Amino acid sequence: MFKKLNILDEKDKHLRKISVDAKLPLKKEYRELIQRMIDELTYSQIDELATKYDLRPGMGLAFPQLGINERIIVIVHEVEPQKFDNYVVINPRIISSSSEMIAAEAGEGCLSVNRDVEGHIKRNARVTVEGYDMDGNLIRIRAREELSIAFQHEIDHLNGILFYDRIDPNKKFYTEQELRLI
Repeated sequence: MFKKLNILDEKDKHLRKISVDAKLPLKKEYRELIQRMIDELTYSQIDELATKYDLRPGMGLAFPQLGINERIIVIVHEVEPQKFDNYVVINPRIISSSSEMIAAEAGEGCLSVNRDVEGHIKRNARVTVEGYDMDGNLIRIRAREELSIAFQHEIDHLNGILFYDRIDPNKKFYTEQELRLI
């Protein structure tokens, strides 16, 4: 039976702490929590389930958003209508990134920020992320475009950074000539 996660609001102090490395192998309760995160993120991207369970659409969550300041992120990326790739990365770090910068044209949102925040966030168009899977195996993921933005957004959570911290107060929006908008 599906039960919604208790996602912390932006005012909660947990979201501003720098997370510690998670210990491997993962505890059983962490594995179960990760499955719940995958389920909720998946359901939130399927209209009829999002409506049924009153879910805001989202593609990523980090453990700090659930009040656990350990370095674990989950991303559920819709690659085709209702077909998803799931990424669970323990102790992720960006080991390389492109010099090309992009921004989500509509701006970014966050399941911990229950309001609209206007502005573009400059992100690397491509990143390579290294970390561990749930069984403790070293993994490397190359992400581009929307998925690259999601990895950078979730890793920011592990460092106590919310997306709107990255909006330039002197230049909230970019034109297509200044920055590639996706």
